[in-house]
Amino acid sequence: MILFGTKDIKIFIKSLLISKRAELENKIVLDIPAGSGHSTSILLDLKSKVEAYDLFPNFFKVDGIQCKYADLSKVLPIESKYADYILCQEGIEHLSDQFMLFKEFNRILKMSGTLLLTTPNASKLRSKLSYFFSESEYFYKIMPPNEIDSIWFSDNNENSSIYFGHIFLIGIQKLRVLAKLAGFNIKKIHHFRINHTSLFLLLFTYPFILLINIFGFFRAMNKNKHLDRSIKKSTYYELLKLGIDPRILLDGHLIVEFEKLYELSEVNMKLTNKYKNCNIVT
Repeated sequence: MILFGTKDIKIFIKSLLISKRAELENKIVLDIPAGSGHSTSILLDLKSKVEAYDLFPNFFKVDGIQCKYADLSKVLPIESKYADYILCQEGIEHLSDQFMLFKEFNRILKMSGTLLLTTPNASKLRSKLSYFFSESEYFYKIMPPNEIDSIWFSDNNENSSIYFGHIFLIGIQKLRVLAKLAGFNIKKIHHFRINHTSLFLLLFTYPFILLINIFGFFRAMNKNKHLDRSIKKSTYYELLKLGIDPRILLDGHLIVEFEKLYELSEVNMKLTNKYKNCNIVT
């Protein structure tokens, strides 16, 4: 994790993919959304069997590979249990139904497949302060999400799709639970660059962040006494660690590797067997 240097996440993703050369070679990798094809080109060099998809495939610039049309807000035109690896960069924050996206990625991935997802970090302290003041991504710099600034269109007359801006920003806790409910587990969180405003805020707020999160953890542990304490502890402790991790509070981006643990058909049964006595609707 760096304090100074480039803010361009593409450079970090390039180095990350290169470090995974052995893992990616000869594997079916989906780059979605592919954008101009920067990561697709890297994956080709790594000898991955890469396929590119995007809402606006006409923006794709890599020779020798076709970028196919795909709308992340809908069922994807990809067969089930097909891919070994999915790279989803800066896509989920544009989607209203983020749970559906996770379910689609589960459907497409083979068992134990990897989803590498990046998104602007709504969990960093600057984002939290910005939302507190104005419900915008960057307080005083831009307006809150709106129909003028947050809706984009293609200049290609053949594609009438509407592209939402950063209307649906998401933090680590929500990412985690959506992934869990779709059969994924967090495998690793990568850390890129410290946001300087967040670092300044951390100096004054971190003791309060610790106290509030620790208090919430013990309060939750004392509820639902009929539940197995080890089950509660494993879940709530994971949330606590994410909530107080300075790297997450400081990083400008979330870069998360998820592993597919269960098929969608298995998820509800697993959740029911583990948590069935927690919340009963009558």
